[in-house]
Amino acid sequence: MTINTETEAVVGVAHPLDPLSRAEISRAASILKDGPAAAETFRFISVELREPDKELLRTGAKTVREADAVLVNRAEGRSYEAIVDLDSGIVSKWTQLAANIHPPFMLDEFAEGEESCRKNPEVKAALAKRGITDMDLVCFEPWSVGYFGEDNEGRRLMRALVFVRQEPDDSPYAHPIENFIVIVDLNSGDVVKVEDDQAIPVPSASGNYLPKYVGLARTDLKPISITQPEGASFKVTGNHVQWADWSFRVGFTPREGLVLHQLRFRNKDTERPVINRASLSEMVVPYGDTAPVQAKKNAFDSGEYNIGNMANSLKLGCDCLGEIKYFDGITTDSHGNPLTIENAICMHEEDDSILWKHFDFREGTAETRRSRKLVISFIATVANYEYAFYWHLFLDGSIEFLVKATGILSTAGQKPGEKSPYGQTLNNDGLYAPIHQHMFNVRMDFEIDGPKNAVYEVDMEIPKDNPTHTAFMAVDRLLETEQAAIRKTDSSKHRFWKIANRDSKNLVNEPVAYRLIPTNGIQLAAGDESYVSKRAQFARNNLWVTAYDRTERFAAGEFPNQATGADDGLHIWTQADRNIVDKDLVVWYTFGMHHVVRLEDWPVMPRQNIGFMLEPHGFFDQNPTLNLPSSITASTESSHCCGTEK
Repeated sequence: MTINTETEAVVGVAHPLDPLSRAEISRAASILKDGPAAAETFRFISVELREPDKELLRTGAKTVREADAVLVNRAEGRSYEAIVDLDSGIVSKWTQLAANIHPPFMLDEFAEGEESCRKNPEVKAALAKRGITDMDLVCFEPWSVGYFGEDNEGRRLMRALVFVRQEPDDSPYAHPIENFIVIVDLNSGDVVKVEDDQAIPVPSASGNYLPKYVGLARTDLKPISITQPEGASFKVTGNHVQWADWSFRVGFTPREGLVLHQLRFRNKDTERPVINRASLSEMVVPYGDTAPVQAKKNAFDSGEYNIGNMANSLKLGCDCLGEIKYFDGITTDSHGNPLTIENAICMHEEDDSILWKHFDFREGTAETRRSRKLVISFIATVANYEYAFYWHLFLDGSIEFLVKATGILSTAGQKPGEKSPYGQTLNNDGLYAPIHQHMFNVRMDFEIDGPKNAVYEVDMEIPKDNPTHTAFMAVDRLLETEQAAIRKTDSSKHRFWKIANRDSKNLVNEPVAYRLIPTNGIQLAAGDESYVSKRAQFARNNLWVTAYDRTERFAAGEFPNQATGADDGLHIWTQADRNIVDKDLVVWYTFGMHHVVRLEDWPVMPRQNIGFMLEPHGFFDQNPTLNLPSSITASTESSHCCGTEK
């Protein structure tokens, strides 16, 4: 990751939704340090834009630039929330959080926690008993401790899984030190517990994937050149993007990473609102293995680690191809200094095969139009794993959210010759990878032609009067309250959900709408009585709909780190069972990947795609892409290849 910690401003602020600039982060931190956070023991978890009220933005009223900040005072082990008015220079809110509330990890704490483990005499002695003495080759991987009924006495803890390299460039995940866990108090830096259970021989077989280990690259693949001789079709002004009929604003937060604001589609010379705000809300990775170390692996990568802070600096030719526009991600280090993740967000166009085609066999003529999509993405590395998050905007008004999962499996050790029923054995040397899930929740503040929307569940049904036994029909059911809108996917009914504006009608006098196509709509596999299920109740169901409340931001609650899940999150908010008909609504969709590990996932995992689609459903009166040119090419010879010919 390319970072920069100088304090000068490198971006200007042109719009109330622009992320905080470096200068604004420095100002917010300075105001706090001159005020309630003056003690040297305060550390900054995050400093980010406090987004203005939606109503003020709609009316164009003047807004105040504010920062939301979360801090921890390591000396007292307590955390704080603050609101800083950047215009007036005052701290308008300063709240001490309960002793059992722990914010996400700071970037510094990954290295600090590992160093605490490496230097600890008890850890070194325990490893020496296992025959491991070169501490420079030992890797302590920071995991959240989760919650499993223990009383942690209000301590902010890290649970380190332990691996060892055979040489400096070796992949440590081939060599897990099983049944060995180190618990670190992140505030004090002390190792508070070493869990050293029955030793299993460390697998020694290599799991390397670097070129120096696997040999020369193949030479039979010829180059593919992606060029746009006239440049990209999008126009970028600050953080505002105009592409084809789409317009939107690009945002970035430490917890969510990429955020899209004010998605609008131009139709008949009118910009029509579709989604006010869209982002990754939460994700959890629960493991299905009952082994002592593996059973406690269930990371909330957004709420426990601030996944935006772990965004990669993207590189042309590797992560992105074509005519690229990059956006930096501006965040903070633990001391309140601005930190720039260069090229954190990549935007480019891609060809997308045919959009529509018809061959008139009577006339011998054909009309074809090619599709393309605008890709806005970021990639985060969470220890062993990479998550690449993509928003795709299409010319016909469709939207896709896609997660591309890759990286390295979180491995475990077993006795050579044994095979765990809860995972895939990867070699004959005692290495396996447990079965697990990757569960994601995306929060979408819909605004279909305005703020008053409603949600329908649409199922395929067979009518009772069906004399030919061939009839089937789509039946809409209005979801009237939050409890009624807690829903699961049902492929047997070809179920989808429709977000509609009942005050805005289309050509045939039906409400304009978008539909959510629930692909990858799996649910949490862990039982309801498990600790992870109680903490990640958003993943028990696929659809949630809530009446808009600006404080309800994250599906598992504001601070899931070490939390029980008993008092925050979607399952708590929806107990109010608010009316959601013709209201300002937020739609939350949970989807995931049921990762039954295969041999082909080792030593580095080929990309797996998971996501969902949003499609216009009566939002337009007809196909909105009839005005596309028959060909977009610089070649005069092929300029009519897609148009009418005879």
